Amino acid sequence: MRASAIGYSLASYRHLPGENAGMKPIIAATVLSIVTTLAACGGGGDKTVPQAQLEGDSFADIGDHVVHFSAMSTDQIPPEVAKAYGIVRSKNRAMLNVSVVEQSSGKGVAALVTVKTVNLTGQLKNITMRKITEGDAIYYIGESPVANRETLVFDISVTPEGADEPSELRFQRQFYSD
Repeated sequence: MRASAIGYSLASYRHLPGENAGMKPIIAATVLSIVTTLAACGGGGDKTVPQAQLEGDSFADIGDHVVHFSAMSTDQIPPEVAKAYGIVRSKNRAMLNVSVVEQSSGKGVAALVTVKTVNLTGQLKNITMRKITEGDAIYYIGESPVANRETLVFDISVTPEGADEPSELRFQRQFYSD
């Protein structure tokens, strides 16, 4: 978790109503304890996995390239776009969208994109990515069923064309269908 996110979490408790003022130090200490514990559980692997923002579209700098990724329920896609790309529109379907852009030119590049997705109970969600090309833009999309309030953790492996090693990144999104 980034320091600014930690600061925001702690700062949000400064505005508790007066009768709960005695709880502020306890809540702040609890939040800090949880954040510290989670940070300590990062593991000891050799590779650093870039962490994306918690909300909105996200990206990760992987050297010569930037990977843009987002996930949304497919009912948010306009009907004509969904029809054109064979996407099933539903509040109970999630779509992952990944694109790889070369930093020097700003142009989309082809890549090998694979995804492993699980929910918070560890249930595997199969997502097969497919390539879509629109002019100079290249996108990789995949869909999966999703339940109301289900959080999906996306582990994405990206190997841009011409790269020797894959870059790994992870992010999560919670979906609502009500």
